[in-house]
Amino acid sequence: MLLVDDRALPDFKGIQTSDPNAVVIGLAPEHFHYQILNQAFRLLLDGAPLIAIHKARYYKRKDGLALGPGPFVTALEYATDTKATVVGKPEKTFFLEALRGTGCEPEEAIMIGDDCRDDVGGAQNVGMLGILVKTGKYRAADEEKINPPPYLTCESFPHAVDHILQHLLSSSV
Repeated sequence: MLLVDDRALPDFKGIQTSDPNAVVIGLAPEHFHYQILNQAFRLLLDGAPLIAIHKARYYKRKDGLALGPGPFVTALEYATDTKATVVGKPEKTFFLEALRGTGCEPEEAIMIGDDCRDDVGGAQNVGMLGILVKTGKYRAADEEKINPPPYLTCESFPHAVDHILQHLLSSSV
């Protein structure tokens, strides 16, 4: 059962969905209503695994902040006494997979993001530096929500890049 945005469906090409044996949840506001969530609930009660592409609490839309998939995943976890397998941020495997093949160790990488927990916290949990930017879905005092706090909090992405170029790269670059 794919509860994902229609634009993500090509990523699941070849997966049979007529008789679902798992529940996969991504960012899909059009699917987060009682009837669909109750179908997912029943599949989970019958033993289907719950797979979350990520558990973001909220995201930024043009009209303001909106609930992300996290609250819906958490509701299904609670209702079925199960735990989702999270395959995206903030899971360590997500960040390590992103680095695979780059020749870069986590300690040599920097994550710039507007989500304190999922972007910055997740990156820092694998040893990367995390820079929080006050854009997008950032809210005042987000940097106080994780421990350790972000390596740095910047006004914007360009400010973060400037800091990296001026303070973190060797002069030979």
